[in-house]
Amino acid sequence: MSEMLPQPPPNAPAPPPSEFAINSKRKLGWLLAIGILCMLSCGLLLFVMHSGRRGPDFRKDPFSNARQLGLALFEFEIIYGSFPDSSTIALMKRDFPSSTIPLGTRTSNDFFRQLMVSEIVQSERIFFSNYPDPTDPKPDDVFHGSRALEKGECGFAYIAGLDSTSNPNAPIVVAPLIPGTLRFDYKFCKKYLYGNAIILKIDNSITSLPVTKSGQVIINGKDLFDPSQPFWNGKAPDVKWPE
Repeated sequence: MSEMLPQPPPNAPAPPPSEFAINSKRKLGWLLAIGILCMLSCGLLLFVMHSGRRGPDFRKDPFSNARQLGLALFEFEIIYGSFPDSSTIALMKRDFPSSTIPLGTRTSNDFFRQLMVSEIVQSERIFFSNYPDPTDPKPDDVFHGSRALEKGECGFAYIAGLDSTSNPNAPIVVAPLIPGTLRFDYKFCKKYLYGNAIILKIDNSITSLPVTKSGQVIINGKDLFDPSQPFWNGKAPDVKWPE
C-alpha cells in the first residue's frame, strides 16, 4: 500500500503562486485585453465605414421603402388577384365606398393610392424615394381626398400590367426615373446613390444597378426597358411616372 503524502492543516494559507503561474496569468490578461481592443477597434471601424456610406437618411430610405412597397403590392395581389391596375379600381370603390381618395391610371401615384384605399399601407413614407430633391419635405401622411399621396410625395415609377406570375426578373418599381422618359437621372444617382438606380423586381428582390451617363441601366448588353429583354416578353413596359 502506497503511503499518503503529508497534507497541510485545513487552516494553512495557500502557497504563493509560482513564477510560471504568474507569467501565464499575465499573458492571459494581455491576450484578453488585446482581443477586446481588437474587437472594439473593428467595431468602431465598421461603424465609421457604415456611417460614411450611409450618410443622411435619404441614402438608406429608398431601398427600405422600395422593399416595403414590394411587400404591400404582393399583399394587395393576394387579396384582389393582381397588383393595382385599372380593373382593381372598381374593387376599391366597392369595398371602400366612403373613401375620398381619388383613383386613376395616369401616374404611379394613381396606382399606389389603391394601396392606401385598401388600408394595406398606413404611411406615405414608403412611396418616398427622395427624388428629385432630398431636401424636399417628407410625406405628411394625410390620407384624405386629394391630399393623399400628393405631388412630390412619391418618387417611384411603377410598371403597370404585371403580376406575380410575370418573369421574376422583371422590374416593377424603379427610381429615380426622369418623368416622361425611360432614362434614369444620372446626376442624382451619382450624388446620392453611388451611381446606381433602385430596381424592385417581381421576385421582390431589391437590386442597385449602375446608371450610364446617358441615363441607361444596361443588362445583357441592352437597355433595361428594351422590349427585347427576356423579362418583357417582346412588349414595351407600361411605365407610370410619379407626379
